[in-house]
Amino acid sequence: MPGENLSRDEARERAELLSVDGYDVELDVRSAIGEPGRDDREDGPLTFRSVTTIRFRTARGGASTFADLIAPSVNAVTLDGAELDPAAVFDGARIALADLPEGEHVLVVDAQCAYSRTGEGMHRFVDPEDGEVYLYTQYEPADARRVFANFEQPDLKAPYRFRVTAPAEWTVWSNGAEESREGGVWRFAETEPISTYITAVVAGPYHYVTDSYSRTFDDGTTLEIPLGAMCRKGLAKHFDADDIFLITKQGLDFFHDNFDYPYPFGKYDQAFVPEYNLGAMENPGCVTFREEYIFRGKVTQAAYEGRANVILHEMAHMWFGDLVTMQWWDDLWLKESFADFMGVFAMVGATRFQDGWITFANNRKSWAYRADQLPSTHPVTADIRDLEDAKLNFDGITYAKGASVLKQLVAYVGRDAFLEGARRYFKKHAYGNTRLGDLLSVLSETSGRDMTAWSRSWLQTAGVNSLTPVATYDAAGRITELAVLQEAAESHPELRPHRVAVGLYRRDTEGALVRYARAEADVSGPRTVIGELAGAERPELILVNDDDLTYCKVRFDEVSLATLRAHLGDITDPLARALCWSALWNLTRDGLMPARDFVSLVLAFAGRETDIGVLQMLHAWTRGALVHYAAPAWREEGGRALAEGALGELRLAEPGSEHQLAWARFFASVAASDTDFQLLSGLLDGTARIDGLDVDQELRWAFLSPLVAHLAADEAAVDAELARDDTASGKRHQVRCLASRPSAEVKERAWADVVESDALSNALVETTIAGFAQSSQRELLAPYTSRYFEAIERVWSERSIQIGMAVVKGLFPSLQDDPATLEATDAWLEARPDAAPALRRLVLEARDDLARGLRAQAADSVA
Repeated sequence: MPGENLSRDEARERAELLSVDGYDVELDVRSAIGEPGRDDREDGPLTFRSVTTIRFRTARGGASTFADLIAPSVNAVTLDGAELDPAAVFDGARIALADLPEGEHVLVVDAQCAYSRTGEGMHRFVDPEDGEVYLYTQYEPADARRVFANFEQPDLKAPYRFRVTAPAEWTVWSNGAEESREGGVWRFAETEPISTYITAVVAGPYHYVTDSYSRTFDDGTTLEIPLGAMCRKGLAKHFDADDIFLITKQGLDFFHDNFDYPYPFGKYDQAFVPEYNLGAMENPGCVTFREEYIFRGKVTQAAYEGRANVILHEMAHMWFGDLVTMQWWDDLWLKESFADFMGVFAMVGATRFQDGWITFANNRKSWAYRADQLPSTHPVTADIRDLEDAKLNFDGITYAKGASVLKQLVAYVGRDAFLEGARRYFKKHAYGNTRLGDLLSVLSETSGRDMTAWSRSWLQTAGVNSLTPVATYDAAGRITELAVLQEAAESHPELRPHRVAVGLYRRDTEGALVRYARAEADVSGPRTVIGELAGAERPELILVNDDDLTYCKVRFDEVSLATLRAHLGDITDPLARALCWSALWNLTRDGLMPARDFVSLVLAFAGRETDIGVLQMLHAWTRGALVHYAAPAWREEGGRALAEGALGELRLAEPGSEHQLAWARFFASVAASDTDFQLLSGLLDGTARIDGLDVDQELRWAFLSPLVAHLAADEAAVDAELARDDTASGKRHQVRCLASRPSAEVKERAWADVVESDALSNALVETTIAGFAQSSQRELLAPYTSRYFEAIERVWSERSIQIGMAVVKGLFPSLQDDPATLEATDAWLEARPDAAPALRRLVLEARDDLARGLRAQAADSVA
C-alpha cells in the first residue's frame, strides 16, 4: 500500500486543473491461461499488456499533475507525441506529468499490469474443477489503476472505449455493447461519461444466458434493453437465470415508473463471479455479483429475498451513483444510502418479497446500530481524507443508517415529494458529480420544507438515540400521560427530531397480543408528550417506533418488558415482533439484559417465529450472545441448552420446510455433545434420518464442519467430502474445515498461510481465518494474541488493503475475552499513535467490541 494513497486535497487540485475527454483502453489478456510450471513467487506476478490513450485538457499552463497506475512495469509513456522515460516519470503508483501547457493533451501509457488474486483490479481465478480460467475486474474505490492508466477519482468522468484481446474460445464483456469480435479481439461501444471505478471487463468461458426488456413510454417511444446473466460453467446447473431476469424486469419497471428517466446505459449484463470481495458492484451495463448468490442447495426464502434486494440495490445505482456521482468519497452516502433504501423500496413495491421492510428493520438496521456505537462512528456525510478512509467507510453508517434516515425522510416530506426530488436531481445533474447541497436543494423545492435543520441533525452528526416510553395512569387504569424520553450517548449528545408511531398492545380474548391504539407524533428534545394517547386503556406493551418510521434504539418500560418475557411469541404483527426482537438484542449488547435471558427468550419463542429471515437473524444473534456476551462460567450450560432447544425445534418443524432447514443449520452450529455429534454423523452417513430433511451437498458441509472442529471427524473425512464435491465451493469448505481442527500444528500452519505468506487468494484467506478462529478453542488460540499485535503493522504495509482488512479484523483475538487482551490492545494503540489511520480504526473497532463483550459478561454473571 505505500505510495498508493490519494488524498482529497490532491484530488481537488487535479480536478481544478484537468478535464478528461475520453479513454481508449486496449487490454491483451491471452496470458491469463498461464504457462505450465510457472511459479509466481519465483517468476514474479503473471501480467497482461495494457495500452491506454487518455485525451484530456488543462485549464492553465505551467502546472504539473500525475496519472495513476499500479503496475509491475511500464514499457512506454508518450505525452503529446513526445516519449518520456518510464524510469524517470513512473514510481510504481503515479506517472508524473510536469509543466503542462494549457489546452488539449494526449497521454499514451503502455504497461504490464498484474493479474490479481485479492479481488482488486483484474482478478484471475482458476477453477479447480475443470482448470478453466475466469477474469473479472473490481475497482471501487480506486483499483482501475491496477488495470489501465487513468485519473483515478470519481469527479473526472469521461467516455471509454475498450478493446480486449483474449483467448479465442472465451467471451468478453464490458460496460458498452459489443461492436465487433474478430480473431479473439473484442471491441466495445463507447460508454457515456462515467467514473473510473465503475468501468468493467469480464472475460472467460462463462455460461451466458440472454433475455430482453422492453418499455413503451407515454410519448410512444420504446426502450429496448438486452439482458444477460453469466456464471462459471461449473455452476450452470444451479443457475436460475429466469428468476434473476424476473427480478431485473420488475426492477426496471419500478424505476422507470418512479424516476421518469430511462435507463441510460444500453444493455444490462449481470455477472456472478468467483472469489468476489463484495456483495455486488454497480458497473453500468456490466454489474458484478458474488457467485454465492447462485445457490448450490436448498436455501430459505430469505436467501432469495436477499439476492433480489442486491439486484435492485445495484440497479438503483444506475441512477444514484452512475448517472449522478458523488464528487468525492465524503458523499459516498449519496449513492449507497439511496441504493440501500431504494433496493428495499423497489423490492416491496414490485416483487413477491412483500416483507422486505421487516428484514430491513431486523437485519439491516442492526448493522447500523452496531456501527453507530463504535468509536469510529461518523456522520452519514463523512470526512474522507483519502482513499484508505474511503475503503473503510463502506460501512453500516453509509449504507444502513443512511437508508434508515432516508426512510424517515420519506415519512417527513412525503413519498411524492421525495420521488419528485429524485427526478429533478437526475435531470439536473445527469452525467455529473454532486455534493450534499445539490440533493437538499431539490428536496427543499419539492417538499416546501427547509432541509437544513433536518440535514444537520440526521446527516451531519453521529450517534444513535434511545427512545423510552413513560406512562402514568388514573384509578380507572387509563393513561393520564404518555411521554417519550430521548437520550443520547455522552460522546454524541445530539437529540434529533423523530417522526415516530407509538403503538399500544394488549392480549385479546384468544391470547394474541394485538395493537388497539396508535398515534404518530414528532418527538424532539429530551421529553415529548404523546397527547393523542391520553385516555387510552392501560396497555400491556408500549412499542415506541411502531412501524419502524425512525432510526433509534427502542427501550421498554418495566411492564412492557415483563409482557415480552411472557408473551413475545403472542405478538401477531410480524413487523412489531421483529422490532421487539431487535430492541431486546440491543438491550443485550448494551449489558442491560443478561445474555442468558436473551437466550431463554429465543428458546421460548423463536420456534413460533413465522418470518424466516427474522428466525435466521435470531439464530445468529443467539450464537453471538453465547460466544461473546454470556458469562464464561455459564457458556457450557448455555451451549447445552441451545443445542437441546435447536434439536427440539428441528424435530418439531414441518418436514421439508425452510424452518426445518434453518433449525438444522443452527443445530449444527451449536452442537456441543457427543450425542449431538453422533446425530450429525448419522445424518451424513445415512444411518440417521429426520423426516423431510434433504441433506444436500451444502448441508453436508454444514454438518461436517462442527465434527471436524471437535475431533469427531478427521482429515480423511474432509478429503472424502471434497472428493464428493470437487469444486471451487468444495475447496473453500475443505480449507475452512482443515483450519478448524483443534491442533497446535494446524493453527500454526493456518497462521503462516495467512500472515507470513501471500500465496492464498482473497477467498482462501477468508476461509482459512474462519476456520482458524473457533470459539471452542480459546486456549489453543491464546498464544496468538501477542503475535497478532507484532504482525499487523507489517501485514498492513505489505499486503493489499483488502487482505490487510481481512487479517486485521479476522485475526483480532476477540475470543481471548479478558482484561489482559484489552490491555494489550490499549498498549498497541498507545505505542503507535502514528500508525496508518485506517489500521488504527480497525483495531479501535475491535477493541470496542471486546470491551462491550466484557461489560455484557459482567452483567450476565450477576443475573
